Amino acid sequence: MEDIISEPMEKNITPDSVISALITHTKLSDSDFPVHVFPARMQRIILELHATCGFPIDYTASAMLAAISVAIGNIHHIEVKRNWQESAIVYIAIVGRPGDCKSHPLTFVMRPLVNADWKNNQEFLKKHCEYQQAVAMSRKERINAGLDEFPKEPKRMRYLVSDVTQEGLSAIHFHNPRGLCLWVDELSAWFKNFTRYNTGSEEQFWLSAFNGSTTMSDRKNSQNSIFIKNPFISVVGTIQRRLLTELANGERAANGFIDRILFAMTKSNGKPRWNEEDVSENLDNDWERILSRLLSVQCSVNDENEPMPFIIRFTPDAKLKLYEWQHENAGRCDNEMSDSIVSFFCKLEIYVIRFCLIIRMARWAVDEDSSNPDTIEVEDVDGATELAEYFRNNALSVLTCISEEKLNELHRSVYDNLNDEFSTADGIRVAERFGMKEHTFKMFLTRNLNTLFRRVRQGWYKKLSCYSANNVTPADDANIPN
Repeated sequence: MEDIISEPMEKNITPDSVISALITHTKLSDSDFPVHVFPARMQRIILELHATCGFPIDYTASAMLAAISVAIGNIHHIEVKRNWQESAIVYIAIVGRPGDCKSHPLTFVMRPLVNADWKNNQEFLKKHCEYQQAVAMSRKERINAGLDEFPKEPKRMRYLVSDVTQEGLSAIHFHNPRGLCLWVDELSAWFKNFTRYNTGSEEQFWLSAFNGSTTMSDRKNSQNSIFIKNPFISVVGTIQRRLLTELANGERAANGFIDRILFAMTKSNGKPRWNEEDVSENLDNDWERILSRLLSVQCSVNDENEPMPFIIRFTPDAKLKLYEWQHENAGRCDNEMSDSIVSFFCKLEIYVIRFCLIIRMARWAVDEDSSNPDTIEVEDVDGATELAEYFRNNALSVLTCISEEKLNELHRSVYDNLNDEFSTADGIRVAERFGMKEHTFKMFLTRNLNTLFRRVRQGWYKKLSCYSANNVTPADDANIPN
């Protein structure tokens, strides 16, 4: 790192100048992630981990979104209009090939939450031991010892869960109204278990949980039900590119499940190389301090143990900026012929609001002198819309991967033999060589616009790969081959 930040002594060295030097040095390693939406202290952590450990920027930055999300939990909600509030819930999948360094950035970012859970568990074990000792006493002995006459069993406070059933998750959430994060190293294990006990109910649970919808869970062998009015459960984990097709299997491609997931992808196909540079001694502590400030805010609850979030509202200028982006996104939806793409784009309208909250709270967390935030500013909306566009392009890339994997033998043969760029007439000639009729090829081209193909200009198209499905304009979506 020394060669990155070494400047002549007469120049003023500031955090911003260090960040600029890091960005110039790394060139963001073919990353499209808008790192600048984060405060400078967070940018420094992302870029230094990339320079010293080879952690892909997209992975570390996206993991930070998930960590900040769960640190916010049900403490703060954002209000768009009266009776329309959103929490910071996110579902994030870190996508890559085997050996792409997916798990290490996630482990680094989630470590403060792991540490907090470990401390909570130590406290729980201590209190549970005291509880068992009290229960073993007679009522008279407890009174004489100055203990509660009827001791209450302690509950373990936590932020993270991993391999847990829907019933178990509901029980844990009931005692942790602030919110939870499902952290699964391999997300494939998560959605493959949806039908382990019954068909469809767990998948429906996660569809509702994304919206923060009220959830009820009946315990086995019990007359009691768990009723959670305002659930908060974010999800983060890794998945290999080759398993993306499984994510879209069954009803998940049609019921909106896959549309709820934000995909973090890096454009680099090379495995990170080790180097001699070491991580700064205070990097771990700096990230822990940022997250700890968010965790230090207590969750207010009512008499029914339901959270009472602090509401953050938009300034008029910020709301106007948000509406401008939504109008542009709606135009894209109107001009898009693929229902799969439209569904992704619609979910971005929820996510852009949640990003506003996450960015605002991240800015608050690094400014230790600031008071509790109560408004969303224009710069928060600007950052949120940039994040939305980043995840839009990644969603298109994922749809490209899925569409490519699902091609039948005939369509695969035609697709593989098309040039990277081709005219409609060229495509028809290639299709005819394999026995595909002209109208069938045109339908194939039309149905896969912006997933397998992108319109370059009138009558000309480009084949897309998992990492090239980007820069799609509304005009591209509206054209049918001729």
